[in-house]
Amino acid sequence: MRLLLDTHVLLWWLADSRELRATDKRLIASPQSLVYVSAASVWEVEIKRSLGKIALPADWADHLDAEGFRLLSVTCQHALQVTRLPPIHRDPFDRMLVAQAQVEGLSLLTYDATVKRYGVSG
Repeated sequence: MRLLLDTHVLLWWLADSRELRATDKRLIASPQSLVYVSAASVWEVEIKRSLGKIALPADWADHLDAEGFRLLSVTCQHALQVTRLPPIHRDPFDRMLVAQAQVEGLSLLTYDATVKRYGVSG
């Protein structure tokens, strides 16, 4: 399975939150899964962290590799795909994640019902 984590799923994983279903925890932890974290999610978390909305250490992103996650940069192709998306969701970070999932052939692991309407969640 090739997964792209939605930002809230990433945060729940890092916090070992009960909000993340056990089946999804197993999927993320599975050696058969390739799990990606978007630079857009890192950007979104850093904005919220700098505003005091999220309590994470300053070096939190340095540990993503140790979690076994692959970092996915934002490319021009991803940005162009955002412009082709129907206006289902207005959040620019979520729209980027959808575009990246489409371009890269990834399943977006999300709990956001609106994002799921794009048909990229597994």
